[in-house]
Amino acid sequence: MTLNPARDSFAEALSFPSLFTETSTDPVDTIDRAPVASATEAVESLTIESAATESVATEQLATEGAAEPAETLAEAAPEITFADLGLPRRLVRALAAGEITTPFPIQAATIPDALAGKDVLGRGQTGSGKTLAFGLPLLVRLADSGKAAPSHPKALVLVPTRELAMQVNDAIMPLARSLGLFSRTAFGGSPYDKQIRDLRRGVDILVATPGRLGDLINKGECSLAEIEITVLDEADQMADMGFLPDVTALLAQTPEAGQRLLFSATLDGDVDTLVKRFMHDPVTHEVDPSSAAVSTMEHHLLLIPPREKFDIVASIGARDGRTIMFARTQMAVERLAEQLTDVGVRAGALHGGKTQRARTRTLAEFREGVVDVLVATDVAARGIHVDGVSLVVHIDPPKDSKDYLHRAGRTARAGESGTVVTLVMPRQRRTTYSMLERAGVVPGRTEVRIGAPELEALTGAQKPSGIPVRFERMDAPDRRDHGSRGRDHQRGGFDHKRGSFDRDRSRGVRRDGRPEWRDGGGDQRDARCDRRDFRSDRGRPGNRGN
Repeated sequence: MTLNPARDSFAEALSFPSLFTETSTDPVDTIDRAPVASATEAVESLTIESAATESVATEQLATEGAAEPAETLAEAAPEITFADLGLPRRLVRALAAGEITTPFPIQAATIPDALAGKDVLGRGQTGSGKTLAFGLPLLVRLADSGKAAPSHPKALVLVPTRELAMQVNDAIMPLARSLGLFSRTAFGGSPYDKQIRDLRRGVDILVATPGRLGDLINKGECSLAEIEITVLDEADQMADMGFLPDVTALLAQTPEAGQRLLFSATLDGDVDTLVKRFMHDPVTHEVDPSSAAVSTMEHHLLLIPPREKFDIVASIGARDGRTIMFARTQMAVERLAEQLTDVGVRAGALHGGKTQRARTRTLAEFREGVVDVLVATDVAARGIHVDGVSLVVHIDPPKDSKDYLHRAGRTARAGESGTVVTLVMPRQRRTTYSMLERAGVVPGRTEVRIGAPELEALTGAQKPSGIPVRFERMDAPDRRDHGSRGRDHQRGGFDHKRGSFDRDRSRGVRRDGRPEWRDGGGDQRDARCDRRDFRSDRGRPGNRGN
């Protein structure tokens, strides 16, 4: 099946104002919608026809010895369209206006069952189209249900991070408008007032993080009593981050008879607990392996000497193309981004310690090409959806195989090609090899040094200009929050002996390299969605983790 390279994002959909402001006298195309049964038959028919065609082609190869039947196969096999899946014509037109005409495998597999009202478990790799896989049937099923009552949304989409909440809402919102539905977000780091005003107006679809949604419920500003459809996106990450109790408590407040859709890149561990308690005879669809076995993605281990780590990182950052680099801590991300700009690489930092306004601006700069390198923590790994990322670099190898898979998923999205590189120092080799084995990845291993031809061949590395990049940043931390002990105690630098960006052990910075500064935004409960742990240390809150 030939897939349309159009992406699972409608951020650009606002460029079609005439489409999404269209009004109709029809009560939401009930007559236009194809029966779900016929959509299922279409999928089965396609499978049968493809098998029959393949059999005929095999006989032709055997008798004629020709190499042309492959083209005949591609032409003979009909493509499944969104109309075949039972979507109303207005949605099909909206998708076509965004040049999305052919569903991805996860969408073709799950949409008919979701439209039929069944509980669905869907697993597909990052970038496989999961957002529209649950978003489209959600919109269709809500279209005939009437206007939402104040503070009583009709559909709930739970996500682990703010960035993912915005991404999902950007994809759903223009399509919701075409059906007269109202979609909004609720996440930490943003003012309560606007979210409360939206809820009081009546929100059909609420995309929220567990922490902020719990706070809104406790304030009496939101009720889940009328939820008809609940979606858990990236459920495994919410379980891994310790949100299972919060998610369980929220799901318990939704009606027992409601439909539930669970989508993730992996379906294991604590996710089973949610499935057994809240889902009724779910239909499971797995369209991709749970490893990073993407044909357009290359994996490489670069075995490097510790003393040359920063020089290698800087040369990779100076390459042509869009690059995402992952480090383990907030301090490492901030220092690396600053040091890269000092040597002429246009880099931006993204982590959970920044205000939402700063995080949004950094992502916008990366999308628009203002910065070429985005340095981020694992917290941002699942919320980043930027087209054209050709290289992902693990500055610090992740400890967990799932983190590796989700970091790697920032490239090779929707059929594009990409490369994933992990920098490994001698003391990290054993643990990294073990982690990659659990991830199902067999990467190439190459020993490189700065300036090595292999480094340039694998990553496109080149010597940075050495001219510092200076541009105004709204997310610069207040130096007073570091204890006012001077610049040398704040910046630290790259420790060539340890191969780490967390060198500073002076007062004002903890011995484990974590800074003693105040959180940039959001309350403590919302911050949990960003893996932050607040505690008192020397009379002030410390900022741990990502």
